[in-house]
Amino acid sequence: MSDEHAVETPPQQTANSPEPPDAAEPAREPASPAPRRRGPGPFTLLVLPGLLTLGAVAGFLALTGGLPDDLTPGSSAQQDTAGGVNETYGPWLRKSAEACTVVSASFLAAQIDQLSGWDNGVGGASGEQGIAAFTDAQWRTWGKDDDGNGRSSPRDQADAIMALGRQDCSLARKVTDLRTDGTVSGDLVDLTLAAYAVGTDTVAEAGRVPAGAKTYLTEVKGLFARYEEFDRETPSGSAQADAILAPPVTTLTVTSPYGSREHPLTGVTKLHTGVDFGAPQGAQVSAARAGRVVFAAMTKAYGNRIVVDHGTIDGKRLETTYSHLSVLGVAVGQTVQSGTPIGRVGSTGLSTGPHLHFEVIYDGYYADPMPWLASSG
Repeated sequence: MSDEHAVETPPQQTANSPEPPDAAEPAREPASPAPRRRGPGPFTLLVLPGLLTLGAVAGFLALTGGLPDDLTPGSSAQQDTAGGVNETYGPWLRKSAEACTVVSASFLAAQIDQLSGWDNGVGGASGEQGIAAFTDAQWRTWGKDDDGNGRSSPRDQADAIMALGRQDCSLARKVTDLRTDGTVSGDLVDLTLAAYAVGTDTVAEAGRVPAGAKTYLTEVKGLFARYEEFDRETPSGSAQADAILAPPVTTLTVTSPYGSREHPLTGVTKLHTGVDFGAPQGAQVSAARAGRVVFAAMTKAYGNRIVVDHGTIDGKRLETTYSHLSVLGVAVGQTVQSGTPIGRVGSTGLSTGPHLHFEVIYDGYYADPMPWLASSG
């Protein structure tokens, strides 16, 4: 968000400024045959040209809106990093992305690139302003003086980056809830971008990424790689290799693996977001890891469904889900330990028979649960 803020203009010359160097003085030596003009002194030769240059620069800055507020003394407008964007945006992008796990620094940078090409002077027909293209009404909801410079403005790059993160994370939470209760399906990043483009109501009505949002989504995701340098360094190693989850049912008999498949009831081919474990009606279902229950209710597609938040692993959120249950044995807000009974196997919702549909959601993405699970041995 290249800034167009006015900067304080240097003081103009006053009546105390030096007189022009060509003012004549009378001769001081009676012996001289004629008055002699004094030559230019050191002030005129060395200082005055600098003052004139400073005045010209001040005038230019006043016309162009001045330097960006986020450039600190000594920094250079040529200090570019990922995607050719000024490196001073990096800390603000990372700080803004801290608000939720779905949104990353590269996510925000790519979105800004698509919205404005990082041109802070771009204005839309609907009154959008600044690099994040906020309208006045949107700014009243999301804008704050995040950089503490005494004003809140969509043309202040730091303020705009932080506001966009707040807006995106709010959308991410809404689509996460919609996906948790079975209203929508799909990748949370895709659903969040779709909600930004067409609204959460339209996404909920479609049950997935609507056709009207696909162009926007494709354009933004196509820019992700350009800004990967803005993301924090990924911790070394993989949490998945540690098999840190206990089996949720006694025997891990896979009846439908994670991956693309044709749904047995709807006939639609799409990602099967978890693993189906065959088990008899009423068999005990246990928590796979210590955590807190964040959802426990009946849904249309998943039937009786439980979601447990296990906190962060390598700095990323880990959740597990348990669906099609015949009985819900826990309530929202309840703390569970690994192996705590939480429900019973059933066939509620869209199901062809008793089984447990078990999901792992890591950093907002569905993951194949099998590498996470310790052997039931």
